[in-house]
Amino acid sequence: MTSTQSPSSSSAPSSAASTALSPLRMLRPALVGFVLLSAVTGLLYPALVTGVAKTMFPFQAEGSLILHDGKVVGSELIGQGFSSPRYFWGRPSATGPMANNAAGSSGSNQGPTNPALVDAVKGRIEALKAADPGNTAPVPVDLVSASASGLDPHISMAAARYQTARVARERGLPVEAVQRLIQANTEARDLAVLGEPRVNVLKLNLALDKVSGRKAEVPPAASASAPTA
Repeated sequence: MTSTQSPSSSSAPSSAASTALSPLRMLRPALVGFVLLSAVTGLLYPALVTGVAKTMFPFQAEGSLILHDGKVVGSELIGQGFSSPRYFWGRPSATGPMANNAAGSSGSNQGPTNPALVDAVKGRIEALKAADPGNTAPVPVDLVSASASGLDPHISMAAARYQTARVARERGLPVEAVQRLIQANTEARDLAVLGEPRVNVLKLNLALDKVSGRKAEVPPAASASAPTA
């Protein structure tokens, strides 16, 4: 008498093995996809973008750095603080732990009803008027308010004009000469329609030193601005 094995019993081990191997089969393509995507997005794509940027936009790709006497003194994109009345002052900065900290871009997060903001603005207005007591023009808002980034390198045309007489007097220059420097360092609207004309403070101050024949007194990027934030 011969014994026979039912089909169901013979297929059971094979089915169990297939079930045991299925997680491994699923894990392999996931790992392969992870490695490939990491290589593409973490190595190939950044290398491609960096190469294209350095080829087509070398100045911008290197940080839009400003050179003076062969040394890097700043960037066109990062504000710096000036406290001497001989220089144009930029916008206040609320970055921490020091003003104009490019590693810690931030605003003050203070609303218009916050007493601390009100007091800070009053203090900035007093500092501006103390530096130029004879100036009775309204203080432009960008000279007493920090930008959202805390790193704005520009001021408005109104802010530059507000400081023109003070800078001209301190340097013994004709007002017209300072006005020409402002105009020469004014950047137009982007694409002719976006934003407003603005003045790069660092570039303007370097141009002032060049005209005055004075060695640039560019502060480090972490110095405090005037008026203080």
